[in-house]
Amino acid sequence: MIRVEIGALHESDVESVLRPIRSDFAPITAASRDLMVAAGEPMQERLEQMGMIPVGGAVMTPAGDLGADFVVHIVVSAPDEPETTASVQKALGNGLRRAADLGIESMTMPPLGMGIGALEAEDSARAMLEILFNHLDERAPPLDLRVAVGHQYEADIFGQIVRELAGHRTEVDG
Repeated sequence: MIRVEIGALHESDVESVLRPIRSDFAPITAASRDLMVAAGEPMQERLEQMGMIPVGGAVMTPAGDLGADFVVHIVVSAPDEPETTASVQKALGNGLRRAADLGIESMTMPPLGMGIGALEAEDSARAMLEILFNHLDERAPPLDLRVAVGHQYEADIFGQIVRELAGHRTEVDG
C-alpha cells in the first residue's frame, strides 16, 4: 500500500524511516536535518564511523529517539554529483532492499530529489513512485509505504501520480 500523508518525517509512527543524505552524510533537506536532530547524537556518531558511502548506497541505523525502530539512510548525491532521477531511483531501491532484508513491515519517506536546484516535483514523484510500485509488485516487505509530504502542493502531485500509476490496483491508498 502506498499512502501520501502531510506531516513531519521525524514524527512518523512506523518501523523505519527513510532519510536522504549526501555521500558524506550531510542532510539533503530540512526534513533530513530535522530527523537527525530528533534521533539524537548516537545516530550521528554511528554514521560518522562508517566513512563515505557512494551515491545509490543505503545503510541502516537504529532510530535513536524517534518513534521508528530504524532509519534507512540513502545516498542520493555527492558534493560533486547532483541528485538525478537515476540516483534517486537507485538509492530508493537499495534502501527498500535493506528494509526487506530485515523484514521491516512499514516505512515512511520524504519526497526525494525535490531540494533546491534538484528535480521538478513531478519528475521526483514519478521516479519515486515507479520504484515503490515495482517494489510492491515483488511482494517483499515493507508493504506499508508512506510518503510524508510537507504541504498540500506535494500531496496533490504525489496523489495524482499514485492514482495514475495505480490503474486497477486495489492495494494503493493515495
